[in-house]
Amino acid sequence: MLWGALALLCAGVLMAGGAGWWAVAHYTGRVHRVPHAFPTDVPAGEQPAAGRNGQNFLLVGVDSRSALPTTGTGAEAPSWRPGAQRSDTMMLVHLPADHSAGYVVSLPRDSWVNVPGHGKAKLNAAFSWGGPPLLIDTVQRLTRVRVDHLAVIDWSGFRKLTDAVGGVELAVGGGAPERMNGEQALSYVRERHGLARGDLDRTHRQQNFLRAVLSKTLSGDRLRHPTQAKALLDTLTESVSVDDRLSDGDLRALLWDSRNIRPADLRFLNAPVARTGTIKGQSVVLLDGGDSAALWKALRGGTMDRYVAGHPGDRLGAVVR
Repeated sequence: MLWGALALLCAGVLMAGGAGWWAVAHYTGRVHRVPHAFPTDVPAGEQPAAGRNGQNFLLVGVDSRSALPTTGTGAEAPSWRPGAQRSDTMMLVHLPADHSAGYVVSLPRDSWVNVPGHGKAKLNAAFSWGGPPLLIDTVQRLTRVRVDHLAVIDWSGFRKLTDAVGGVELAVGGGAPERMNGEQALSYVRERHGLARGDLDRTHRQQNFLRAVLSKTLSGDRLRHPTQAKALLDTLTESVSVDDRLSDGDLRALLWDSRNIRPADLRFLNAPVARTGTIKGQSVVLLDGGDSAALWKALRGGTMDRYVAGHPGDRLGAVVR
């Protein structure tokens, strides 16, 4: 959903008639930055090497359990407090250097991983215990993939963004598409216990929502109408936060370089899973070491096109539970 926010911002700014470069500078300058988002105490041997042929983004959806917004310029509460928030949605997004496509890899929140300084635990506990730095450190040690940038949105922002695009139509369980507003779409992407594969089907729902909102927005007239475009862009900057290493110039370059990416150019995958189980009374997801290693290698080496061609795997299909 966060890549969706960035893509919508890209398309909205570049399609808003008459606004020109001033609008680009105006809106990128309004995006909220997360200070000190990256870990600073990681041993040299645990630092992943810089990736080749592109950039990698860690996109995080946060369950803050707060009645107040916690991300974006509209935040009224801290984006992270120890034990107060967990990362319910985590996606690694790889953008090739030629910006010809985007590869979205969902990391199940219940993945049983090593959290530095805490031992084995669910992946989403890292954000709860140490905020963005510990989550980034955990993901980098798990995958050996360098995280170049971070983007975060909470559930309040998710609802506002969904309503800002006029809601989305989503098919549930193979039935006819249903129009959902922000609150209904939030229930859809958070559902887990009523799904056959639990957390794995949940990540597909999140990806399905992202695909639907992108398709609707980029193929419609909403962003061609100046008033509607401004309202959507205002909502985006009020809802999404990015790391403080992503400067206004970097963000403008990202948006410009990605201007031609469309929903059909995005490839959605799940991190390969060996099985689910129970550890210490918790329902967990155990990643497949061998298949995951091949995926992480492709992300590091910028060869995701070849990986996707050779690994049909757990991709997002037309039918979502």
